[in-house]
Amino acid sequence: MIEQELNKLLRAARQDDDLKKKLIETKNSDNPVEDFCAIGQSLGCKITAGELFCVGMTASDAKLRSVNGGGVNAIDGWDDAYEQFIMTLEWT
Repeated sequence: MIEQELNKLLRAARQDDDLKKKLIETKNSDNPVEDFCAIGQSLGCKITAGELFCVGMTASDAKLRSVNGGGVNAIDGWDDAYEQFIMTLEWT
């Protein structure tokens, strides 16, 4: 599953400062998600742009379903798994 692949990449980046820097620098790329996925794939992580977008939407949808009739408006950024990964990496 994509979540396991992202966790694998996150663990690797936390142990390797050069990898962490490369992943964070994808923010400045013309194609940040594609470059992020390419780095992950080069390390054996099965991460594609489509799966990355899908996992973000799935997580956001699950949060919205869990409110049981309350706050039905999504919060910006909940559906962006790439941004959440990068923020997690920057803060750890």
